[in-house]
Amino acid sequence: MRAVPEQEQTAASLTLEDIAKLAGVSRSTVSRVVNEQPNVRNDVRQRVLDVIQTTGYQPNAAARALASQRSWTLGMILPHSVSFFFTDPYYPHLTKGIAQACNQHDYTLAFFLVGSKEDEEKIFPRVSRRGLLDGVLVQSGHHGDQEIISHLLDANIPLVVVGRPFRYDNVSYIDIDNVNASFNAVGHLMRLGYQRIGTITGPPNSTVGIDRKKGYLKALTERGREIDEALIVEGDFTETGGYYAMQKLLSSKPDAVFAASDIMAIGAMRAVRDAGLAIPDDIAFVGFDDLPIATFSDAKLTTMRQSVVEFGEKSVELLIDLIENGSQTPHHIILDTELVIRDTCGAKKRN
Repeated sequence: MRAVPEQEQTAASLTLEDIAKLAGVSRSTVSRVVNEQPNVRNDVRQRVLDVIQTTGYQPNAAARALASQRSWTLGMILPHSVSFFFTDPYYPHLTKGIAQACNQHDYTLAFFLVGSKEDEEKIFPRVSRRGLLDGVLVQSGHHGDQEIISHLLDANIPLVVVGRPFRYDNVSYIDIDNVNASFNAVGHLMRLGYQRIGTITGPPNSTVGIDRKKGYLKALTERGREIDEALIVEGDFTETGGYYAMQKLLSSKPDAVFAASDIMAIGAMRAVRDAGLAIPDDIAFVGFDDLPIATFSDAKLTTMRQSVVEFGEKSVELLIDLIENGSQTPHHIILDTELVIRDTCGAKKRN
């Protein structure tokens, strides 16, 4: 049997990503050069061709045939559960990251807002039409979004879910470790000596709401604290929801509150001030997200930071990887979070 030369082995194992790194360009740019697509500068095209010639890279014939049918367009589906897309500051930052990554990798971004079941029935045939989209992102984490995810999986469209879906064994998704992040947020309040720590949770039909509540409960139980149900109030990730949830909590006399989002924390702090109480002297707060709104008030919000823009960027990169490498194995990416200590937790006064 003839031994395969080392150079042949290297050339045979090269991927689009390898060529892109060597040429200093994106994978989508390499794909366009290989498939003789337009919209690539002459100097960039030549640089990629030089790397291909030097390495002996041989594009897979089946992959080239698939690439020739591509639209260079990614779809972003916002299901009807995301009813506050235009009012929650989280989503513009997520969209910014997605749009930036699409621009960087030479893709066009198409939005599909699903406001009702009727919208879903109209939109699905369009997004699943062959040749319209190369892949789809779905902002999810809500139980009601599972049907549209299942439809897209059945249509065999490259798919990434932004936020852990309820069923995730068969789908690629990107998220943060909401349980551990919330555990760390509540643990910070406990280390500062607070005894009656309440929480304003997200909705119980969302994975974010479930996981952040789970982290709160885990922090209390692992440190031997009893669970007081009166200190747990459901919110809806809106400022108004945070305000009314805090009004309910006040009668239970918490000395600290972990709110499952910054926007709910802002509403809750307004309720505390309206009740004539001071932050953090009477009630301390930790939020979640670290959106710009966290630093708008005089008492700047202590919060768990997740890089929402990076979250959007990474979701696009994962989707492009699925498109260009044809992987059928679900990928699960979990990004880091960080506790940002500011005024509302009272750490500065207690140290």
